[in-house]
Amino acid sequence: MDPIKNPYAPGAGTQPPELAGRDELRETVRIALERVRAGRPTKSILMVGLRGVGKTVLLDRLRDDAETAGIQTLRVEAPESRSLPAILAPQLRQALLRLSRNEQAKEFAQRALRGLAGFAKALKIKYQDIEVGLDFDPEPGLADNGDLEHDLQALLEVTGAAAKKAGTALAMFVDELQYVDEEELAALITALHRTAQRSLPVVLVGAGLPQLPGKMGRAKSYAERLFDFPQIGPLPSDAARLAIAKPALDEGVSVDEDALDRILQETRGYPYFLQEWGKHAWDTANASPITLQDVERATASAIAALDESFFRVRLDRLTPLEKKYLRAMAELGPGPHRSGDIAEQLGREVTSLGPTRSQLIVKGAIWSPSHGDTAFTVPLFDEFMKRIMPGDDWKI
Repeated sequence: MDPIKNPYAPGAGTQPPELAGRDELRETVRIALERVRAGRPTKSILMVGLRGVGKTVLLDRLRDDAETAGIQTLRVEAPESRSLPAILAPQLRQALLRLSRNEQAKEFAQRALRGLAGFAKALKIKYQDIEVGLDFDPEPGLADNGDLEHDLQALLEVTGAAAKKAGTALAMFVDELQYVDEEELAALITALHRTAQRSLPVVLVGAGLPQLPGKMGRAKSYAERLFDFPQIGPLPSDAARLAIAKPALDEGVSVDEDALDRILQETRGYPYFLQEWGKHAWDTANASPITLQDVERATASAIAALDESFFRVRLDRLTPLEKKYLRAMAELGPGPHRSGDIAEQLGREVTSLGPTRSQLIVKGAIWSPSHGDTAFTVPLFDEFMKRIMPGDDWKI
């Protein structure tokens, strides 16, 4: 069929044509944002899940929902190579400039911008990657101690005061939170705790891999009382079918029931994979309806596309030993697996593989659901590792 009309959108963070199965969480976040705007106690929300479950897509939709409701927002992604102050400061400046256009909040927002100037200058020595335009001179004594935990707290307090004066809230949408350094996470948690104590309308809506709750708890022991951690997983059957059938139907194309069954079987309901199979099934089909035979023919090209993009980008960052570690995990199945069983596959002592396992966790390739257990952060990665490293040569 016409590839120009293909409605499916596989890609990192690409908005799908139909955001199925997430209405309950969207409503939960909407209520949280309205509560914080009203000055009522509210927990920040950190979505947790494997790669490919649609956390980034959902985070962006939640931000759209918030802005539609008149909430001030900022949106950042936490890369491994940059500090939290560096990624927050420019976006915080933009939010404060918007708040400064509100007559009721103008003076408060300008004071917060002075605080941001002091914050950036004081922390530049330690966090040399901070780059932000300065609209006002610093106010001596405001967020300028050079201590991140103290200064971020002071900065979010004056920002919250400006948002409160404007009758709105500041919602910070942060993706890939698991990459933020624990010391920086501790500062963020402390700042959010303080704004909550003062009933200031500042809230965090974040997303990260499954290791995020544990990392937050290590950063500050009381983190679990400040945050809700909704688990984002594969879509239930009805929502997964809708994610495939509705976009096609909107283009005047139907999908046979047995074709939908096969797509769900191949994708396990993971949103990224649903989009990939939908795209290739559409491109393979000659006309409506999309049949089981179309899906069967499309499966090989869908898997090849995933291997070359979604899966490959995770593998290319790894050392040879790290790749062998993942291949040993794959030999055991989807997981989770005991560290001793993985070591046995490699003919190594568990202790000798500790640094390798730690690096794989840091790189976001695996996580530890419980002490001594290891699991992939990417669905179906075990099958990919067997395709890319077949046979037994990896054991040598």
